[in-house]
Amino acid sequence: MSIVKLCLRYWSGVPQNQTHQAICHHVARIIREEREKRKLSMTVLAQKSGLSQAMISFIEREIRNPSLETLLRISSVLELHLDEILRRAREAALREKKK
Repeated sequence: MSIVKLCLRYWSGVPQNQTHQAICHHVARIIREEREKRKLSMTVLAQKSGLSQAMISFIEREIRNPSLETLLRISSVLELHLDEILRRAREAALREKKK
């Protein structure tokens, strides 16, 4: 877990359950995999989605959790439905939990 997430977790006081953290991890992984599968650079994905390249990098490196609006923009450029990304992330997180 990054130092940023640890600090935010401490300051926010909102407990984070491990499944939610795992889903966030897998959302970031799926975004990166789908971007690479389409041979898009972070810069191109950022331009097409109206975001900064830094934001795409922060999401993929799990420094920031994207807002719903950000996820919708990214999923649109990747031509994926957001529910598909979330379903895949949840399934991966649950598979991990069973190990």
